[in-house]
Order: sequence, then C-alpha cells, then structure tokens
Amino acid sequence: MPTNDLKLLGSWYSPFVLRVHIALNIKSLDYENIEETLNPKSDLLLHSNPVHKTIPVLLHAHQPICESGIIVQYIDEIWTHAPSILPQNAYDRANTRFWVSYIDDKLVTSMKNILFSEDEAKKTHFVEVEEVLEMMECVLKKESDGKDYFGGDNIGFIDIAFGSLLSWLSVIEELNGRKVLVEAKVPALVKWAETFADDPAVKGFLPQTENLIQYAKAIQQRYAAALK
Repeated sequence: MPTNDLKLLGSWYSPFVLRVHIALNIKSLDYENIEETLNPKSDLLLHSNPVHKTIPVLLHAHQPICESGIIVQYIDEIWTHAPSILPQNAYDRANTRFWVSYIDDKLVTSMKNILFSEDEAKKTHFVEVEEVLEMMECVLKKESDGKDYFGGDNIGFIDIAFGSLLSWLSVIEELNGRKVLVEAKVPALVKWAETFADDPAVKGFLPQTENLIQYAKAIQQRYAAALK
C-alpha cells in the first residue's frame, strides 16, 4: 500500500494519464495505479470527477485533483524536493505554461483531427503538426540552453506535455504512412525524443505503438459508426 496514500485513476492509452505517471516518477513517489476501463465508467471515477467524468484523477489522501496539467503542477507544489518540474522563477514558470498550452491547443488538436478526418482534410492537419514540431524545435534550442531537455538538465513540464504524445505521434505516422518527426527537419527534437524515452522516469511507461494502433482503429470504427 502506498505510504503517502496516492492513487491514480487512468487508462494505459491516455497521454494525459502518462503525464501524471511521469511527474510521480520524477518525484519518486509511491502510488497505486487504478486502471479505468471507462466502459462503463467506475463509480470511483464518477464520484471523484463529477464535472467532466474524465481521466486522469489523482487521489491524495482521498481528495481528488483533476486535469493532467493541474495535477502535474500540484505534484510539484506539494512535493517540493528536487528535481523540480516547473522553474522557480515566476517568468519562466509563466513561459513554461504558455508552451504547454500551445502543445495542447495546437498539437493535440491537430493529431485528433488526423485520426478522425477524411483523407483530403488530413493533409492540412499534417501540415499543422509539422508547423508545431518546427516551432518546438526552436523552443527546445532556446529553452534547453544546450542541455538534454526543455527543462534543462532534467525533465520539466514542457518535456512531460510534449513527451506524453510521442507514442500517439508514432501512431498517426504509421496509420498514414507519413513521417513527421524526422531528423532532416527537426534534428534536436529527434535526439530529445530518444533521450526522453530512455529517462528512468519515462522508460517502461510509454505505451507500445502497436497496441495504440489497435486501440486507434477501434475508436475510429466507433466514430465512423456514430456518424451513420
């Protein structure tokens, strides 16, 4: 039983749940992972997040904290021992939150659109993804100061937000036969992605692309059926 009474409600395929796993691992916290099937949603999830009824939810001493970005920041604020996930400087923290918001607004949205759009529309969304990657290539070079991560020597909030999407990025590449994370265009990001995946806080937690592809195909089929 976790000594600090932490429980994480989530599902293996969710990049947003993965963000919380990584944050907890960075802080070396012991926690209970509760896998949600969402079909149907458990009473515990519905009780813990009655507004959105979504994962992830972190239960800390039976108190629920919802939404991945809020949870990651909560973890960093409560467990203040190193390494820190967000910068100490107020301006740097604000800047970090801006880029995390950018990733969610631009990259997550475009990736979802690729999964559920018709072939012609996908072309536009792939261009959007490539534009985001090029932007994040520039951000990495600036924010890392020549070190391994957006956060410098250690994984930070931007790394967590972006890195949690790497497996799903591989999924849209495989399903559509189009590579976007390529060394010729974004060499720093390619190197960063390899380093990120091999970090002790991440290694073993990134879902396998093959498993995600099967899940993606299933949700695509359900989506198509709902439109009929």
